[in-house]
Amino acid sequence: MLAFSLKRIFAARGIEKPFTYMVRRGFSDNFATAIINGRKHQVNLREVERLCELFRCTPNDLLEWTPSAEQAIQKDHPLKPLERVEKVAQLNQLINTASMDRLEQIEAIVKRELAE
Repeated sequence: MLAFSLKRIFAARGIEKPFTYMVRRGFSDNFATAIINGRKHQVNLREVERLCELFRCTPNDLLEWTPSAEQAIQKDHPLKPLERVEKVAQLNQLINTASMDRLEQIEAIVKRELAE
């Protein structure tokens, strides 16, 4: 089943209050609640574009694919990249455990990677 799943994005971006975050950025209460809770099954392309602009992501980042029990999934299946086996860790929590020296190294790596 293909579904919208924004939990990874919220975790990666350090967004602790997704509902408030989305409503403050112009999404309706109903839309924010439904998409946050995975109950939004139809989204028009303009809303997808707004989400991608807000989270600086692609439409694929908004989706999660869970194959049905009956499906024999091949490694080269086109939807395989959307099967989210591993969840994004709370980046803030990981960084908070790093030493100051290590934080400087991480900062240099991130700057280098983002510059490319």
